Amino acid sequence: YTLRFSFMQKIVQKFGGTSVGTIDKIKHVCSLINKEIKSGNQVAVVSSAMSGETNKLVSLAENFDINKNKLEFDMIVSTGEQVSIALISMALKEIGLKGVPLLGWQIPITGSNDFTKAKIDNIDDSLVLDVMNKGEIPIIAGFQGVNSKNNIVTFGRGGSDTSAVAIAAAIRADRCDIYTDVDGIYTSDPRIVEKARKLNKISYEEMLEFASLGAKVLQTRSVEMAMRHEVLVQVLSSQTGEKGTFLTKEDKKMENELVSGIAYSKDEANITLINILDKPGVATKIFSPLSEANINVDMIVQTGSENGKNINFTYTVSRKDLEQTISIMEENKLGIEFERIITNNSLAKVSIVGLGMRTHTGVANKMFSSLASESINIHVISTSEIKISVLIDEEYIEKALNALHSTFKLDKK
Repeated sequence: YTLRFSFMQKIVQKFGGTSVGTIDKIKHVCSLINKEIKSGNQVAVVSSAMSGETNKLVSLAENFDINKNKLEFDMIVSTGEQVSIALISMALKEIGLKGVPLLGWQIPITGSNDFTKAKIDNIDDSLVLDVMNKGEIPIIAGFQGVNSKNNIVTFGRGGSDTSAVAIAAAIRADRCDIYTDVDGIYTSDPRIVEKARKLNKISYEEMLEFASLGAKVLQTRSVEMAMRHEVLVQVLSSQTGEKGTFLTKEDKKMENELVSGIAYSKDEANITLINILDKPGVATKIFSPLSEANINVDMIVQTGSENGKNINFTYTVSRKDLEQTISIMEENKLGIEFERIITNNSLAKVSIVGLGMRTHTGVANKMFSSLASESINIHVISTSEIKISVLIDEEYIEKALNALHSTFKLDKK
C-alpha cells in the first residue's frame, strides 16, 4: 500500500472589486475558493466592494463637507464590502460550502483613530481560526476596522489588500493570494508598453517601490506589512486563476537584474516656494503642518539663490492634496517667509526600480541619456538605493516608458 501525506495549508484569498463586480463573477470567485478547498487547504476570504460601489458611496458622501464628517464618511463607504461578503456567502451555499461573513468590528480588526486613513493596530485571530477549524470559510470585509471608540474606520483606497495581508500575518497563513484584473506584476504597464513582461517573482523592496511610485496593483501599506511579517504574497488573475507573480525575500539572483521594472504616476503636483530666507528650521516650518494634515510629500529639492541668503523649495504632493497644500502654505506664509507659490499639476513621475542598482554604476546616466535622446526634459530627480525617479511633462509618459523599457532591455529577458 502507499502512504500519502497531506499537508493542509492556510490560504488567504483576497478578491478585488472587479473580481466580484457581478453575480456571475461572484459565482466564479466561489469556484476558485472551492478549488483551494478541494486541494485540502483551509481558506479565509477577504473581499472588496463590488466594482463601482465605493465610488457611488463616495459621491453620496461628497454632497457634504467630508473634512467635517469623516466618521460618517467611513461609516458610509464601508458598507460596500458588507454587500459583497454576504453575496459570496450566499453563492458558496449553492455549491455546498459554508461561509461565515464577518465585518471588521466582529473579528475585531482594530485600527488607529485616523478616519479614512486608519492603520491596523491589531487583529484578534481567534474567531477567524475557530471558523476555519470547523471546516467553514470566514469571508471578511476588507478595507475596514474599528477604532478604540468602537467607530468604524477605513484603511484608504486599496485598503482591502492591507486587510488581507494583515489577516494572513495574524493567522500565520502559508500564502496570501491577491486576485485582481491583471495576471501578475509586469516590467511596466502593458497597456502602454507593448513588450512588457510578467515577472515570476519580485522582492518585497522592489514591490514597495513600485507600489509607492504609482503601480496600482497593490496598496503600499499591504507590501510593507508583507515584508515586515514575511507573508508570501501572490498576485494573480481572478479570470484565469493561473500562477501569477510572487512577492518574496530577495535572493542573490535578483541582484543580477540591473532594473526589474519601470513605474509611473500621473498623480503628481509640483509646488515651489520662491525666495525663502535661508535659516535653520525652515524645512520643519514647511513640512510639519503638511504632516499634521496627513499630506504625503514625495520629491523634495532645495535650490540656492544668487545672493546666498534666499532659497527656493520645490516638492511634490498628490494632485488631490494640491488645493489643501496651497491653503496650508498660505496659512503659514508669515512663519515660512516665502515670497510666492508656483504650482504645476500637469507633470508625471517615471521611475526605474531594481535591486541591481546597489551593485552596478552608471544606471542614472543611462536613464538620463535615454530620456535626452527622446528630447524629454527632466524637472526634478529623486533617488534611493534601488530607485531613480524623474518628474517630466505628463504628455511624454508613453514615449518615456517605451524608451526606458528598451534601454534596459526589459523586453528581452
